[in-house]
Amino acid sequence: MKNQKFEIVSTQSNIDWVGRKVTGAHNGTIAIKEGEIILNDGKLTGGRFIIDTTSIKILDVTDPATNAQFFGHLASDDFFSSEKYPEATVQITSVSGNHVEGNLTIKDITHPISFDVAIMVDGDILTATGKVVVDRTKYGMKFRSGNFFKDLGDTLIYNDFDLNVNVTAKAA
Repeated sequence: MKNQKFEIVSTQSNIDWVGRKVTGAHNGTIAIKEGEIILNDGKLTGGRFIIDTTSIKILDVTDPATNAQFFGHLASDDFFSSEKYPEATVQITSVSGNHVEGNLTIKDITHPISFDVAIMVDGDILTATGKVVVDRTKYGMKFRSGNFFKDLGDTLIYNDFDLNVNVTAKAA
């Protein structure tokens, strides 16, 4: 059995996020700070990565003042509390085929997640993609959630947000 460790290349890896509300959606990116992916005999067996919550960007809001205000809101305690918790982590706990089980920690709150991943290895370069759906309310992000507030009408923000993860890693 051959174990291989791949170090994530942060400049070639990112997460595209989508958050939805009654009246539409917002999207952007958030950076992967560092991490590793472990293969055994060419199959994914483990890994972890660190997400830089201070790097969140909003791509669909083009007005600079509105964008800065929105960023400030996402960085605030209503959402990521980025100043207090500048990092979120994903730890892979088990893999079956292309299905991954793991733990996601945001704001020092950890919950299990599961998602499918596609991995390709070309020489010493690994690329991986996957989509993770996260219920923000499990991590203390209750702002405008229908689970916690009534009569929000068209200001309601849906609890689930999508993380489309794109990772490039180099053999260590």
